[in-house]
Amino acid sequence: MSRVQLALNVTDLEEAVGFYSKLFGTEPAKRRPKYANFAISEPPLKLVLIEGEGKGATLNHLGVEVSSPEDVRAATSRLAGEGLPTMIQDGVECCYAVQDKVWVSDPDGARWEVYTVLADSGTLAATKKEGATSCC
Repeated sequence: MSRVQLALNVTDLEEAVGFYSKLFGTEPAKRRPKYANFAISEPPLKLVLIEGEGKGATLNHLGVEVSSPEDVRAATSRLAGEGLPTMIQDGVECCYAVQDKVWVSDPDGARWEVYTVLADSGTLAATKKEGATSCC
């Protein structure tokens, strides 16, 4: 399973959750302080809402959620093979989950991650492990 992830900065998490619950007809899959995510099946989308990270209604980052660490490694090899600079984060705690991921940026600086969730976590921001210095 793969699905696109869209992470948005919001000014009021409760209002945003209410709106997106109505828009997509589902409740968040995960809610934590200043954070909510929706695992939407139709259209296949992981929608992440982050309160207080930037101006509301702005893009935080984009991503592709994949099924396994092997899928992340395959994406890393493919992206590096295409000559794209990558930043690898294995076992990073981010967005209330432990994740393996690789980051790339488009020519205008839009950040994309290819990631898999390994476990649940109690941490929103990244914790430093294996060189990881930022999360989203």
